[in-house]
Amino acid sequence: MSNLDQIVSAAVADFGQAAEPAHLEEAKARYLGKTGALTELLKGLGKLPPDEKKVAGAAINAAKDKIEAALTSRRDALREAALQAQLAAEALDVTLPGRSRDVGSLHPVTRTLERIQHLFHSMGFEVADGPEIETDWHNFTALNQPENHPARSMHDTFYLQDADGKVMSDILLRTHTSPIQSRYMQAHVARHKHLADMPEIRIIAPGRVYRVDSDATHSPMFHQVEGLWVGETVSFSDLKGVVIDFLRRFFESDDLKVRFRPSFFPFTEPSAEIDVAFMSGPNEGRWLEIAGCGMVHPNVLRHGGIDADRYQGFAFGFGPDRLTMLRYGINDLRLFFDGDLRFLSQFQ
Repeated sequence: MSNLDQIVSAAVADFGQAAEPAHLEEAKARYLGKTGALTELLKGLGKLPPDEKKVAGAAINAAKDKIEAALTSRRDALREAALQAQLAAEALDVTLPGRSRDVGSLHPVTRTLERIQHLFHSMGFEVADGPEIETDWHNFTALNQPENHPARSMHDTFYLQDADGKVMSDILLRTHTSPIQSRYMQAHVARHKHLADMPEIRIIAPGRVYRVDSDATHSPMFHQVEGLWVGETVSFSDLKGVVIDFLRRFFESDDLKVRFRPSFFPFTEPSAEIDVAFMSGPNEGRWLEIAGCGMVHPNVLRHGGIDADRYQGFAFGFGPDRLTMLRYGINDLRLFFDGDLRFLSQFQ
């Protein structure tokens, strides 16, 4: 019996020193394996007399139960220690803010374009669209711009090349969205040629335009929104009313001062520059040129297929990029197109 007590004590001690499951299984084999100490005692029971065999067998089984209990206890302890170590290694500080995915947002110029479209839609204007690759006729000639107009220069305009690399003088990236007006007038006349009285034209033409120019206030690609209203009784006073109402609603300022300064554009006559004076903010008290406008030149109406003796209209052109700069206090146009998320994320 004393030998059994020593075996149990040795087994408990070995199990307690096992730092890993593999070591524990090795210790188990020394006592409960095929050649283990306790197993050898069980094998020797057959040599004992019946009376001694019964007593010795009970004692060996009791010792085996103690060893298996110690083995199970150590296994559980090692399993719990491994779990705690894993939890410690993968611990999360639940007091820290969560890591959310970046959420995209509209570009500030896109926000401005949508705002412009919404405001003019409320005044009865619809949105018209057209190609960004234009013909010389639609981009210049139809808009009463003569052959020697500066905008036709290779230094101011992006002309396209043919398959042989030769510059095509009659195909270019549009320099303004005015060609949309000419195309729309032609299509409008074609749709209503059977009517004695042509319905009014009231459109805005937003889109990208291209010119060879780049600095803090210019970009080779930028945006324009041009407007056109053609009818039998449309006047310059209508033009002033529409433009002033739009600007005051866009800048949310009823005291915004607007002035129309005489100017020249080949596609309007008379023509005017539109200036605004802010009564507050960083531009307080300054007059800023913000757009151009005028009554549509009769030649432009005729190129659009409209009877210039019966109908007249006005046109205007705004730069949404410049409007965005003024609305948000931005001083460098190039920031809009650099793709710097640190800048763009401010408008989320």
